[in-house]
Amino acid sequence: MAKKDKSTHVSETPATQLLKANKVEFTEHPYDYVEHGGTEESARQLGLDEHAVIKTLVMQDQDAKPLIVLMHGDRKVSTKNLARQIGAKSVEPCKPEVANRHSGYLVGGTSPFGTKRAMPVYIEESILALPRIAINGGRRGYLVQLAPEACRRLLNAQPVQCALAE
Repeated sequence: MAKKDKSTHVSETPATQLLKANKVEFTEHPYDYVEHGGTEESARQLGLDEHAVIKTLVMQDQDAKPLIVLMHGDRKVSTKNLARQIGAKSVEPCKPEVANRHSGYLVGGTSPFGTKRAMPVYIEESILALPRIAINGGRRGYLVQLAPEACRRLLNAQPVQCALAE
């Protein structure tokens, strides 16, 4: 199999359309998607610190209302801490097919930008302290790098403290 040229332009996604429409500066980073490889695999291929590769997690509260959590690639979400901070009784990950339906993206290619359904977004507070983050650009094997402030500005992402070490 031929190696992909990492500088190739990836076609537009709802995420990149939203970023461009809002004049957010970002760089594109395609990589070879590996099933269940997660942020560890994308960080390795792109030579990035996994802590700055951000996971987009579609979750739901006790009433099955969807929400998005942005978390460091090398951390897990404490659903108990998250629920307490957002005033929910409980929070749990959505099943993949439910997450796909809410976001309009395939799991493994979920971006918080340009989702099919508007959902509240929560961002691990320490992400906002990073100079740049890599986050899914709307398809499997495709990250975009940008300033984390774009998440606050475009998504109205609310800071939370719910990270657990992997």
